[in-house]
Amino acid sequence: MMVVNSVCHQPDHVQSAISPLFSPEGGDVLRVGNSRRGFLQTGLGGLAGLSLPALFQQRALALSTGKSTRKTSVILFWLSGGPSHIDLWDPKPDAPREIRSPFGHIPTKLPGVHVCEHMPLTAKLMDKLTILRSVDCSASGHTPITMQAGNALARGSIVDSTSGGGYPSMGSIAAKFRGPNAPGMPGFLGLADTWKSDVWGAGNMGVAYEPVNGKELAGRLKLPKGLSLDRLEDRHALQAGLDEFKHAVDGSREIASADRFTHQAFDVLLSGRAQTAFDISQESAATRELYGSHSMGRKALLARRLVEAGVTFVLVSGAWGYFDHHGDNVRWGGIEKGLKPLIPRVDQTLNAIVTDLEQRGMLDSTLILMLGEFGRSPVINAQAGRDHWARVMSMVMAGGGLNHGQVIGSTDARGYDIASRPVAPADLAATVFQHLGIDLNSHWIDPQGRPIPIVTQGGQVISELV
Repeated sequence: MMVVNSVCHQPDHVQSAISPLFSPEGGDVLRVGNSRRGFLQTGLGGLAGLSLPALFQQRALALSTGKSTRKTSVILFWLSGGPSHIDLWDPKPDAPREIRSPFGHIPTKLPGVHVCEHMPLTAKLMDKLTILRSVDCSASGHTPITMQAGNALARGSIVDSTSGGGYPSMGSIAAKFRGPNAPGMPGFLGLADTWKSDVWGAGNMGVAYEPVNGKELAGRLKLPKGLSLDRLEDRHALQAGLDEFKHAVDGSREIASADRFTHQAFDVLLSGRAQTAFDISQESAATRELYGSHSMGRKALLARRLVEAGVTFVLVSGAWGYFDHHGDNVRWGGIEKGLKPLIPRVDQTLNAIVTDLEQRGMLDSTLILMLGEFGRSPVINAQAGRDHWARVMSMVMAGGGLNHGQVIGSTDARGYDIASRPVAPADLAATVFQHLGIDLNSHWIDPQGRPIPIVTQGGQVISELV
């Protein structure tokens, strides 16, 4: 079997390509063991909370309920901590000194539209982007919950970031109502170093729709030592191993219900589809250089590969809280010492993902979102930073076959409040779900048996984009 050979010849190579994308733990921490039982646990025991059989069931459910099977996807770049709107996307050069950015501003391809001087690639790309300068983030706390859910009813605090009122994230909605674009790939996958603080999951919608942790999945794709090729090719031996494992976990509902989805899971583990997607060493040196060697860029390249391989919704976070620029007296620094070094990374990543997807003919089918939990205070504080500002924030969109080359909404002269065309979190969700072909009138059922709409508070598709 050629597919099996390709898997067995490459695991160490693949692992070395994966490990640098994440925290320093390395691949060995994530291995599942050196036995056939470990291999079976990889296939049946779950991948970061969602087993391979469940992934197939997820896809089958989407098909059986008549949902769109058009291959569409979303890549959400999470600028964790809250990026400054005034210093990035919404410069206020005429504002008083204590408000305007210490950075200059430059014109873009769109007449009259300026961005931060440290984003020259973005300026040249502006005809393919939309800046939303009037996003209402007043319900958002210092967690990913509200904005990743696209739902002002989903709230968490810095003390309790786990409830969100039970509402699921947009990625989990995609996993339930859309499913993955290819067998054996997750519907929703996160690429983040710190999970709880940067990735919001399924809430009360059910553990089957939680995001797969890309870091853990990557580690589990390495075939265990001592697992011979003949044993993998011998389906009778494999079935015997499965039976042995079933006895070892007697009473497990998941194992008891193993059926054709489980057999498909084995096929995927043997074919190496997911393993290949994680192997960024297959990319040319030019492509890797396009994305850069920093965390955001490397994860963006991996996100493109995962979308290409069939993941529907990928969430990318470069590092926890790295846009939380309160001042030079805290970890991430202030505006000049903390934010300034990050801006070229944002610029490079946005340019790379748009350019690469367009060259591959994938830009119209892939919606790109770049946002954080809120903006930053207009007045620069005594520590040369800006504090949290939940009245308004800016975000960027690209791709998805939408109408780009525009700015939607505005803030007042000092960047304090929304001046025109407010965009609610639910409007963002409606736009994302329409792109994915999900019926906006869909509901999920909460633990009490009540139907909960996927779009809340009258959210509408952002009309300027369609």
